[in-house]
Amino acid sequence: MLSSQQQIISQVAAWLERGEPVWLATILETWGSSPRPVGAMLACTLGGELAGSISGGCVEEDFLDQLRDGSLKARYDAEGGPFRIVYGASEEEQARLKLPCGGQLQVLLEFLEADADNRKVFARLAADLDAHRKTSRVVDLASGRLGVRQGSNETAVVMEGGSMVHSLSPMYRLLLLGAGDVARCVAELALALEYDTTLCDPRPRYLDNWQVDGVETTSRLPDDVVREKFSNAYSGVIALAHDPRVDDMALMEALKTNAFYVGAMGSERTSTARRERLPELGLSEAEISRLRAPIGVRIHSKTPAEIAISIMAEVTAVRHSA
Repeated sequence: MLSSQQQIISQVAAWLERGEPVWLATILETWGSSPRPVGAMLACTLGGELAGSISGGCVEEDFLDQLRDGSLKARYDAEGGPFRIVYGASEEEQARLKLPCGGQLQVLLEFLEADADNRKVFARLAADLDAHRKTSRVVDLASGRLGVRQGSNETAVVMEGGSMVHSLSPMYRLLLLGAGDVARCVAELALALEYDTTLCDPRPRYLDNWQVDGVETTSRLPDDVVREKFSNAYSGVIALAHDPRVDDMALMEALKTNAFYVGAMGSERTSTARRERLPELGLSEAEISRLRAPIGVRIHSKTPAEIAISIMAEVTAVRHSA
């Protein structure tokens, strides 16, 4: 599973590799209500194949109409490179495009030839994202020439002189511990929120009847799984097993990493007992202080689905504040 940005970058890389030029639209700025955030992308081949979105669909239809009648390419040739379009500049256009009340989008349009330089740039971007490396796409606004910069800014799009720096996010991963009903509901929500999700439970037979399409399952030792795949800032670890033999093994390793979220389900009493156990596993007070327990936003949840909502709401809040 790939994040929406990763899907688009990978698709553009594939189109360019097979020799197809690509139109790429990137949201630079929004005003009022906007269906998509700054940095969102839409990619399109000359044949009309689409990847991504910059609106609820009506801007895409207008984009395709201009692609078919040749007006996009004519303007690109006249500008001599990338150009900007403001959608929703008037009430009439907002109504025609069905944009939310007062909504406006400023979009950068690029025409990417399927040449060696562009293929190299998008192959590098795709490889960086696949390896969970922060990366940015740099566009010379005068010539359209592309580059790659290691690392990313907090702001999705930054203008630097005559260039646009577009920060791209790798896929976030979640490791869930314990094959149960709460884990099933958390996994389903995590997939909907574009997390690459893995469920780990080393206990015999616990995985026999647990399955969520799109979720990898493993019976390997949790600490090994954390070390190998969930130890960076794009990783989260959620202990849901209610079994110290499973939960504590993962927490012991995860709390030593820079994972953006490490939490464990349980009551206040269970959480206190866990914090008292963790020093015996070699964890420092500073490392233990990173543990979120009990987890979840306080919504008086009772059912597995409600508990999952509260957990993923907290994960989302922590991710964005981080």
